[in-house]
Amino acid sequence: MDEFDRKILLCLQENAAESLEAIAAQVGLSASPCWRRIQKLEAQGVIQRRVALLDPDRMRVGVTVFVSVRTNRHTADWAERFCAAVVTIPEVVEFYRMSGETDYLLRIVVPDIAAYDRVYKRLIQSVDLYDVSSAFAMERIKYTTALPVTYAE
Repeated sequence: MDEFDRKILLCLQENAAESLEAIAAQVGLSASPCWRRIQKLEAQGVIQRRVALLDPDRMRVGVTVFVSVRTNRHTADWAERFCAAVVTIPEVVEFYRMSGETDYLLRIVVPDIAAYDRVYKRLIQSVDLYDVSSAFAMERIKYTTALPVTYAE
């Protein structure tokens, strides 16, 4: 990966709907070589997909909840059942298995506390949980889906 590829990725992360000509101009290439590079990055799996980012307030999911889950059951069967249940909940927009005190961390978006309570009840019905701790975000200070491109090789 060279500087042209990195510049292309920065452009696409900023606005994937930008025209090919505009991206090519921003990175200093003509359209054909720029298009070939984009296709190569897609074929390599560097570009996984192109999506639209929606405004959470306009979608009425302006409340962000970070949920820490701890379990005292560390079996493959439990983990499979828990993960299968969590991925079916559309309000869960991020889901991680963690190291340290917390076993799983979820980011949930909802319109209000009552909606979160409904998600919480679905969550605790899925499997036995040892501890569930919720923290409501008070203010979003930084949010980006753009990854740094300087480390890519």
